[in-house]
Amino acid sequence: MRLRKKLKLNLVLFILLPQLAWAQDSRVEIVYSGNIDGELEPCGCSVEGDLGGILRQSSTLKKLRQEKPDLIALSSGGLIVSMVPQDKLTAEYILKAYSALTFDALGMQWSDLAYGDEFVLENKLNWVSTNKGSGDFSDHRVITRGTQTLTFFSWLDPASSPQMAMQAQTNEQAVNDMAGLTQYLQRAQKNGLTVLAATLTLEQAKVLPLKYVDILFIRAAYEMFSEPQKMGNTLVLQPGSRGMRLGQLSLTLADDGRIAGYEHEVISMPSTVESDPALLDWYEAYNSKVKQAYLERVKLRKLLETGESPYVGEEACKSCHQEEYKVWAETLHSNAFAKLEQVNKAFDPACIMCHTVGFEASGGFIDFDATPHLMNVQCESCHGAGRQHVESAGLVSTKNSDWQPEQICAQCHVQKHSPSFDLKTDWPRIKHGVVK
Repeated sequence: MRLRKKLKLNLVLFILLPQLAWAQDSRVEIVYSGNIDGELEPCGCSVEGDLGGILRQSSTLKKLRQEKPDLIALSSGGLIVSMVPQDKLTAEYILKAYSALTFDALGMQWSDLAYGDEFVLENKLNWVSTNKGSGDFSDHRVITRGTQTLTFFSWLDPASSPQMAMQAQTNEQAVNDMAGLTQYLQRAQKNGLTVLAATLTLEQAKVLPLKYVDILFIRAAYEMFSEPQKMGNTLVLQPGSRGMRLGQLSLTLADDGRIAGYEHEVISMPSTVESDPALLDWYEAYNSKVKQAYLERVKLRKLLETGESPYVGEEACKSCHQEEYKVWAETLHSNAFAKLEQVNKAFDPACIMCHTVGFEASGGFIDFDATPHLMNVQCESCHGAGRQHVESAGLVSTKNSDWQPEQICAQCHVQKHSPSFDLKTDWPRIKHGVVK
Protein backbone atom coordinates (compact mmCIF):
# COMPACT_ATOMS: atom_id res chain seq x y z
CA MET A 1 0.00 0.00 0.00
CA ARG A 2 1.34 3.37 -0.93
CA LEU A 3 2.45 5.74 1.83
CA ARG A 4 -0.30 8.26 1.06
CA LYS A 5 -2.92 5.62 1.96
CA LYS A 6 -1.08 4.52 5.08
CA LEU A 7 -0.30 7.92 6.51
CA LYS A 8 -3.69 9.57 6.03
CA LEU A 9 -1.78 12.79 5.50
CA ASN A 10 -4.11 15.71 4.94
CA LEU A 11 -2.52 17.30 1.91
CA VAL A 12 -5.19 19.96 1.85
CA LEU A 13 -3.32 21.61 4.71
CA PHE A 14 -0.39 22.24 2.45
CA ILE A 15 -2.54 23.34 -0.48
CA LEU A 16 -4.59 25.83 1.55
CA LEU A 17 -1.68 27.39 3.42
CA PRO A 18 -0.91 30.75 1.81
CA GLN A 19 2.36 31.11 0.02
CA LEU A 20 4.54 33.08 2.42
CA ALA A 21 6.08 36.36 1.39
CA TRP A 22 9.53 35.61 2.76
CA ALA A 23 11.26 38.64 4.17
CA GLN A 24 14.95 38.90 3.55
CA ASP A 25 16.99 37.87 6.59
CA SER A 26 13.91 36.40 8.31
CA ARG A 27 14.92 34.42 11.39
CA VAL A 28 13.70 31.23 12.99
CA GLU A 29 14.70 30.33 16.56
CA ILE A 30 14.88 26.64 17.47
CA VAL A 31 15.90 24.75 20.58
CA TYR A 32 16.30 21.00 20.17
CA SER A 33 16.97 17.81 22.05
CA GLY A 34 16.86 14.08 21.49
CA ASN A 35 17.55 10.71 23.04
CA ILE A 36 17.35 11.38 26.73
CA ASP A 37 17.35 7.56 26.78
CA GLY A 38 15.36 7.08 29.94
CA GLU A 39 17.46 9.53 31.98
CA LEU A 40 15.11 11.44 34.24
CA GLU A 41 18.04 13.11 35.99
CA PRO A 42 21.85 13.01 35.88
CA CYS A 43 23.70 10.40 37.90
CA GLY A 44 25.47 12.98 40.06
CA CYS A 45 28.34 10.66 40.99
CA SER A 46 30.81 13.04 39.35
CA VAL A 47 30.89 16.79 38.83
CA GLU A 48 31.55 16.50 35.10
CA GLY A 49 28.64 14.08 34.70
CA ASP A 50 26.19 16.14 36.74
CA LEU A 51 24.61 17.84 33.74
CA GLY A 52 21.06 18.18 32.51
CA GLY A 53 18.04 16.30 33.73
CA ILE A 54 14.39 17.18 33.26
CA LEU A 55 14.17 19.61 36.20
CA ARG A 56 16.96 21.78 34.78
CA GLN A 57 15.83 21.29 31.20
CA SER A 58 12.39 22.64 32.08
CA SER A 59 13.72 25.78 33.77
CA THR A 60 16.15 26.35 30.89
CA LEU A 61 13.38 26.07 28.30
CA LYS A 62 11.21 28.51 30.22
CA LYS A 63 14.05 31.02 30.34
CA LEU A 64 14.72 30.66 26.61
CA ARG A 65 11.03 31.13 25.82
CA GLN A 66 10.96 34.31 27.87
CA GLU A 67 13.92 35.64 25.93
CA LYS A 68 12.57 34.49 22.55
CA PRO A 69 8.75 34.17 22.55
CA ASP A 70 8.74 32.73 19.00
CA LEU A 71 11.06 29.87 19.97
CA ILE A 72 10.27 26.45 18.47
CA ALA A 73 11.15 23.44 20.64
CA LEU A 74 11.84 20.16 18.83
CA SER A 75 12.91 16.70 19.94
CA SER A 76 14.03 13.82 17.74
CA GLY A 77 12.54 11.40 20.30
CA GLY A 78 14.22 8.56 22.14
CA LEU A 79 12.73 9.41 25.53
CA ILE A 80 12.26 5.82 26.69
CA VAL A 81 14.40 2.74 27.29
CA SER A 82 13.29 -0.68 28.52
CA MET A 83 16.20 -2.61 30.00
CA VAL A 84 15.28 -3.19 33.67
CA PRO A 85 11.87 -3.27 35.44
CA GLN A 86 12.31 0.22 36.89
CA ASP A 87 12.59 1.68 33.38
CA LYS A 88 8.83 1.54 32.86
CA LEU A 89 8.19 3.61 35.98
CA THR A 90 10.85 6.10 34.92
CA ALA A 91 9.35 6.26 31.42
CA GLU A 92 5.92 7.00 32.90
CA TYR A 93 7.28 10.01 34.77
CA ILE A 94 9.39 11.23 31.86
CA LEU A 95 6.26 11.39 29.71
CA LYS A 96 4.36 13.23 32.45
CA ALA A 97 7.14 15.81 32.66
CA TYR A 98 7.29 16.27 28.90
CA SER A 99 3.65 17.33 29.03
CA ALA A 100 4.88 20.34 31.03
CA LEU A 101 7.90 20.95 28.80
CA THR A 102 5.53 21.37 25.80
CA PHE A 103 7.83 20.51 22.91
CA ASP A 104 6.20 21.58 19.66
CA ALA A 105 7.03 18.24 18.04
CA LEU A 106 8.68 14.99 19.09
CA GLY A 107 10.00 12.43 16.66
CA MET A 108 9.13 8.80 17.27
CA GLN A 109 11.85 6.20 17.77
CA TRP A 110 11.42 2.46 18.11
CA SER A 111 12.51 2.60 21.75
CA ASP A 112 9.63 4.97 22.50
CA LEU A 113 7.21 2.18 21.56
CA ALA A 114 8.73 -0.34 23.98
CA TYR A 115 5.59 -0.37 26.16
CA GLY A 116 3.08 -0.03 23.35
CA ASP A 117 1.19 2.77 21.61
CA GLU A 118 -1.26 3.51 24.41
CA PHE A 119 1.55 4.05 26.91
CA VAL A 120 3.00 6.99 24.95
CA LEU A 121 -0.34 8.33 23.74
CA GLU A 122 -1.74 8.75 27.25
CA ASN A 123 -0.01 12.08 27.95
CA LYS A 124 -1.07 13.62 24.62
CA LEU A 125 2.39 14.79 23.63
CA ASN A 126 3.07 16.17 20.17
CA TRP A 127 4.40 12.89 18.81
CA VAL A 128 5.03 12.60 15.07
CA SER A 129 5.46 9.29 13.27
CA THR A 130 5.24 9.72 9.54
CA ASN A 131 5.47 6.10 8.45
CA LYS A 132 4.39 3.93 11.38
CA GLY A 133 2.16 1.13 10.15
CA SER A 134 -0.37 1.45 12.98
CA GLY A 135 -1.36 3.67 15.84
CA ASP A 136 -2.97 7.03 16.36
CA PHE A 137 0.05 9.27 15.88
CA SER A 138 0.23 12.44 13.80
CA ASP A 139 2.14 11.86 10.58
CA HIS A 140 3.35 15.46 10.48
CA ARG A 141 3.04 18.62 12.53
CA VAL A 142 2.78 22.16 11.21
CA ILE A 143 4.29 24.81 13.51
CA THR A 144 3.75 28.51 12.84
CA ARG A 145 5.53 31.41 14.50
CA GLY A 146 4.59 34.80 13.13
CA THR A 147 5.05 34.63 9.38
CA GLN A 148 7.23 31.52 9.51
CA THR A 149 5.97 27.96 9.08
CA LEU A 150 7.85 24.76 9.82
CA THR A 151 6.56 21.25 9.08
CA PHE A 152 8.01 18.41 11.15
CA PHE A 153 8.21 14.79 9.94
CA SER A 154 9.64 11.71 11.64
CA TRP A 155 10.89 8.63 9.77
CA LEU A 156 11.08 5.26 11.51
CA ASP A 157 13.72 3.16 9.81
CA PRO A 158 11.93 -0.07 8.79
CA ALA A 159 15.19 -2.00 8.80
CA SER A 160 15.78 -1.35 12.50
CA SER A 161 12.30 -2.32 13.67
CA PRO A 162 12.57 -4.72 16.65
CA GLN A 163 9.82 -6.83 15.10
CA MET A 164 11.67 -7.01 11.79
CA ALA A 165 14.75 -8.16 13.65
CA MET A 166 12.68 -11.00 15.12
CA GLN A 167 11.08 -11.68 11.72
CA ALA A 168 7.68 -11.08 13.24
CA GLN A 169 4.94 -9.95 10.88
CA THR A 170 3.08 -7.53 13.16
CA ASN A 171 1.58 -4.07 12.91
CA GLU A 172 4.63 -2.61 14.64
CA GLN A 173 6.43 -2.23 11.34
CA ALA A 174 7.01 0.89 9.31
CA VAL A 175 5.86 1.69 5.79
CA ASN A 176 8.87 2.00 3.52
CA ASP A 177 7.60 4.20 0.70
CA MET A 178 10.36 6.68 -0.09
CA ALA A 179 8.49 7.99 -3.13
CA GLY A 180 5.51 8.88 -0.96
CA LEU A 181 7.74 10.61 1.59
CA THR A 182 9.33 12.63 -1.20
CA GLN A 183 5.91 13.83 -2.37
CA TYR A 184 4.87 15.08 1.06
CA LEU A 185 8.18 16.78 1.81
CA GLN A 186 8.06 18.52 -1.55
CA ARG A 187 4.54 19.85 -0.93
CA ALA A 188 5.41 20.97 2.61
CA GLN A 189 8.56 22.78 1.52
CA LYS A 190 6.56 25.12 -0.69
CA ASN A 191 5.06 26.63 2.45
CA GLY A 192 8.03 26.85 4.77
CA LEU A 193 10.87 24.89 6.33
CA THR A 194 10.79 21.11 6.44
CA VAL A 195 12.32 19.14 9.30
CA LEU A 196 12.84 15.38 9.17
CA ALA A 197 13.92 13.35 12.20
CA ALA A 198 15.39 9.92 11.48
CA THR A 199 17.51 7.53 13.54
CA LEU A 200 19.96 7.03 10.71
CA THR A 201 23.66 7.72 10.50
CA LEU A 202 24.85 10.47 8.20
CA GLU A 203 25.78 7.91 5.57
CA GLN A 204 22.48 6.04 5.86
CA ALA A 205 20.55 9.31 5.58
CA LYS A 206 21.70 9.74 1.98
CA VAL A 207 18.84 7.48 0.87
CA LEU A 208 16.34 10.09 2.08
CA PRO A 209 14.94 12.76 -0.29
CA LEU A 210 17.17 15.44 1.19
CA LYS A 211 16.47 17.81 -1.68
CA TYR A 212 13.22 18.65 0.09
CA VAL A 213 14.56 18.59 3.66
CA ASP A 214 15.82 21.82 5.19
CA ILE A 215 16.80 20.37 8.58
CA LEU A 216 17.65 16.72 9.21
CA PHE A 217 18.08 15.07 12.60
CA ILE A 218 20.35 12.03 12.46
CA ARG A 219 21.09 9.36 15.07
CA ALA A 220 22.15 10.94 18.36
CA ALA A 221 25.76 11.01 19.44
CA TYR A 222 26.74 9.86 22.93
CA GLU A 223 26.21 12.76 25.35
CA MET A 224 27.82 15.50 23.23
CA PHE A 225 25.98 17.45 20.53
CA SER A 226 27.78 17.65 17.20
CA GLU A 227 28.30 20.85 15.26
CA PRO A 228 25.73 21.25 12.46
CA GLN A 229 26.93 20.48 8.96
CA LYS A 230 25.52 21.01 5.49
CA MET A 231 24.69 18.14 3.17
CA GLY A 232 23.80 19.95 -0.01
CA ASN A 233 21.13 22.44 1.07
CA THR A 234 20.20 20.38 4.13
CA LEU A 235 21.38 21.39 7.59
CA VAL A 236 22.22 18.21 9.53
CA LEU A 237 21.82 18.19 13.31
CA GLN A 238 23.05 15.49 15.67
CA PRO A 239 21.81 15.85 19.26
CA GLY A 240 23.62 14.35 22.19
CA SER A 241 22.09 11.76 24.51
CA ARG A 242 20.99 11.40 28.14
CA GLY A 243 19.38 14.85 28.32
CA MET A 244 22.61 16.48 29.44
CA ARG A 245 22.50 19.39 27.00
CA LEU A 246 20.24 21.34 24.66
CA GLY A 247 21.01 22.66 21.20
CA GLN A 248 20.05 26.22 20.25
CA LEU A 249 19.81 27.16 16.60
CA SER A 250 19.17 30.60 15.11
CA LEU A 251 18.41 30.43 11.38
CA THR A 252 18.63 33.20 8.82
CA LEU A 253 16.31 32.66 5.85
CA ALA A 254 16.85 33.86 2.31
CA ASP A 255 14.16 35.45 0.10
CA ASP A 256 13.03 32.01 -1.09
CA GLY A 257 12.55 30.78 2.45
CA ARG A 258 15.54 28.46 2.49
CA ILE A 259 18.31 28.55 5.09
CA ALA A 260 20.89 31.20 4.25
CA GLY A 261 22.91 31.00 7.46
CA TYR A 262 22.79 29.87 11.08
CA GLU A 263 24.21 30.35 14.54
CA HIS A 264 24.52 27.35 16.84
CA GLU A 265 25.11 26.97 20.56
CA VAL A 266 25.18 23.96 22.88
CA ILE A 267 23.66 24.69 26.28
CA SER A 268 25.04 22.75 29.24
CA MET A 269 22.95 22.51 32.37
CA PRO A 270 25.23 22.03 35.41
CA SER A 271 24.08 21.89 39.03
CA THR A 272 24.07 25.70 39.16
CA VAL A 273 20.99 25.70 36.91
CA GLU A 274 17.86 25.97 39.04
CA SER A 275 15.41 23.09 39.09
CA ASP A 276 12.00 24.13 37.83
CA PRO A 277 9.86 24.73 40.96
CA ALA A 278 6.76 23.75 39.00
CA LEU A 279 8.09 20.19 38.68
CA LEU A 280 9.23 19.62 42.26
CA ASP A 281 6.00 17.84 43.22
CA TRP A 282 6.38 15.64 40.14
CA TYR A 283 9.94 14.82 41.19
CA GLU A 284 8.92 13.99 44.75
CA ALA A 285 6.14 11.75 43.44
CA TYR A 286 8.64 9.90 41.26
CA ASN A 287 11.05 9.35 44.15
CA SER A 288 8.18 8.16 46.31
CA LYS A 289 7.18 5.60 43.68
CA VAL A 290 10.77 4.39 43.30
CA LYS A 291 11.09 4.03 47.06
CA GLN A 292 7.79 2.18 47.29
CA ALA A 293 8.86 -0.24 44.56
CA TYR A 294 12.22 -0.75 46.27
CA LEU A 295 10.60 -1.52 49.64
CA GLU A 296 8.33 -4.07 47.96
CA ARG A 297 11.36 -5.76 46.45
CA VAL A 298 13.12 -5.70 49.82
CA LYS A 299 10.12 -7.37 51.44
CA LEU A 300 10.10 -10.09 48.80
CA ARG A 301 13.85 -10.67 49.02
CA LYS A 302 13.68 -11.03 52.77
CA LEU A 303 11.06 -13.74 52.34
CA LEU A 304 13.06 -15.53 49.67
CA GLU A 305 16.50 -15.30 51.26
CA THR A 306 17.33 -18.52 53.06
CA GLY A 307 20.56 -20.13 54.12
CA GLU A 308 23.95 -18.62 54.66
CA SER A 309 25.11 -15.62 52.63
CA PRO A 310 28.31 -16.01 50.57
CA TYR A 311 29.20 -12.46 51.67
CA VAL A 312 30.83 -11.74 55.03
CA GLY A 313 31.44 -7.99 55.10
CA GLU A 314 34.56 -5.91 55.60
CA GLU A 315 35.03 -6.72 59.31
CA ALA A 316 35.75 -10.34 58.46
CA CYS A 317 38.39 -9.24 55.94
CA LYS A 318 39.97 -6.82 58.39
CA SER A 319 41.17 -9.52 60.76
CA CYS A 320 43.73 -10.83 58.25
CA HIS A 321 44.21 -7.90 55.91
CA GLN A 322 44.73 -5.04 58.34
CA GLU A 323 47.03 -2.90 56.18
CA GLU A 324 44.73 -3.22 53.18
CA TYR A 325 41.80 -2.34 55.41
CA LYS A 326 43.50 0.85 56.60
CA VAL A 327 44.02 2.00 53.01
CA TRP A 328 40.41 1.19 52.11
CA ALA A 329 39.05 3.02 55.16
CA GLU A 330 40.64 6.26 53.91
CA THR A 331 38.99 6.08 50.49
CA LEU A 332 35.61 7.35 49.32
CA HIS A 333 34.59 3.73 48.81
CA SER A 334 34.28 3.23 52.56
CA ASN A 335 31.62 5.92 52.82
CA ALA A 336 29.81 5.36 49.51
CA PHE A 337 26.38 4.54 50.93
CA ALA A 338 26.27 7.70 53.03
CA LYS A 339 26.67 9.69 49.84
CA LEU A 340 23.42 8.16 48.58
CA GLU A 341 21.67 9.02 51.82
CA GLN A 342 22.80 12.64 51.51
CA VAL A 343 21.03 13.02 48.15
CA ASN A 344 17.99 10.90 49.09
CA LYS A 345 18.94 8.09 46.69
CA ALA A 346 19.51 5.26 49.18
CA PHE A 347 16.35 3.60 47.82
CA ASP A 348 17.11 3.83 44.09
CA PRO A 349 18.30 0.47 42.71
CA ALA A 350 20.17 2.20 39.88
CA CYS A 351 22.37 3.86 42.52
CA ILE A 352 22.49 1.16 45.20
CA MET A 353 23.98 -1.27 42.70
CA CYS A 354 27.41 0.36 42.87
CA HIS A 355 27.32 1.62 46.45
CA THR A 356 26.83 -1.71 48.25
CA VAL A 357 28.03 -5.32 48.22
CA GLY A 358 26.17 -7.87 46.11
CA PHE A 359 22.95 -5.92 45.57
CA GLU A 360 20.44 -8.07 43.65
CA ALA A 361 22.71 -11.11 44.09
CA SER A 362 21.76 -14.02 46.34
CA GLY A 363 22.85 -13.18 49.88
CA GLY A 364 23.84 -9.64 48.93
CA PHE A 365 22.76 -6.26 50.25
CA ILE A 366 19.02 -5.92 50.87
CA ASP A 367 18.55 -2.81 53.00
CA PHE A 368 19.97 -0.87 55.93
CA ASP A 369 18.13 -2.99 58.53
CA ALA A 370 18.70 -6.47 57.13
CA THR A 371 22.26 -6.17 55.80
CA PRO A 372 24.01 -3.12 57.28
CA HIS A 373 27.34 -4.98 57.12
CA LEU A 374 27.13 -4.92 53.30
CA MET A 375 26.76 -1.16 52.88
CA ASN A 376 29.43 0.81 50.99
CA VAL A 377 31.95 -0.33 48.38
CA GLN A 378 33.79 -3.01 50.31
CA CYS A 379 36.39 -5.70 49.67
CA GLU A 380 33.80 -8.11 48.24
CA SER A 381 32.46 -5.46 45.85
CA CYS A 382 35.71 -5.81 43.93
CA HIS A 383 37.11 -9.21 44.86
CA GLY A 384 33.91 -11.23 45.02
CA ALA A 385 32.09 -13.06 47.81
CA GLY A 386 34.52 -14.03 50.56
CA ARG A 387 32.87 -16.59 52.86
CA GLN A 388 34.71 -19.59 51.43
CA HIS A 389 37.93 -17.62 51.48
CA VAL A 390 37.46 -16.76 55.17
CA GLU A 391 36.32 -20.19 56.29
CA SER A 392 39.24 -21.89 54.52
CA ALA A 393 41.69 -19.51 56.19
CA GLY A 394 42.65 -18.14 52.79
CA LEU A 395 43.19 -21.46 51.00
CA VAL A 396 40.22 -20.85 48.71
CA SER A 397 40.59 -17.73 46.58
CA THR A 398 37.78 -15.25 46.08
CA LYS A 399 35.93 -15.37 42.80
CA ASN A 400 37.62 -12.31 41.32
CA SER A 401 41.08 -12.92 42.76
CA ASP A 402 42.67 -13.14 39.33
CA TRP A 403 40.97 -10.01 37.98
CA GLN A 404 43.07 -7.07 36.92
CA PRO A 405 42.34 -3.52 38.14
CA GLU A 406 40.75 -2.51 34.84
CA GLN A 407 38.24 -5.37 35.15
CA ILE A 408 37.44 -4.62 38.77
CA CYS A 409 36.95 -0.88 38.33
CA ALA A 410 34.94 -1.30 35.13
CA GLN A 411 32.11 -2.88 37.10
CA CYS A 412 30.99 0.60 38.16
CA HIS A 413 33.39 3.21 36.78
CA VAL A 414 31.83 3.47 33.34
CA GLN A 415 31.43 6.54 31.13
CA LYS A 416 27.89 7.13 32.34
CA HIS A 417 28.86 7.39 36.01
CA SER A 418 32.56 8.31 35.92
CA PRO A 419 33.29 10.18 32.67
CA SER A 420 36.70 11.38 33.89
CA PHE A 421 37.80 8.08 35.43
CA ASP A 422 41.42 7.34 34.53
CA LEU A 423 42.85 4.04 35.72
CA LYS A 424 46.43 5.34 35.64
CA THR A 425 45.73 8.17 38.05
CA ASP A 426 42.79 6.80 40.06
CA TRP A 427 44.01 3.28 40.77
CA PRO A 428 47.03 4.42 42.85
CA ARG A 429 44.64 6.33 45.14
CA ILE A 430 43.10 3.06 46.37
CA LYS A 431 45.83 0.53 45.59
CA HIS A 432 46.37 -1.80 48.53
CA GLY A 433 47.65 -5.06 47.08
CA VAL A 434 45.64 -7.97 45.69
CA VAL A 435 43.82 -10.25 48.11
CA LYS A 436 44.26 -13.89 47.17
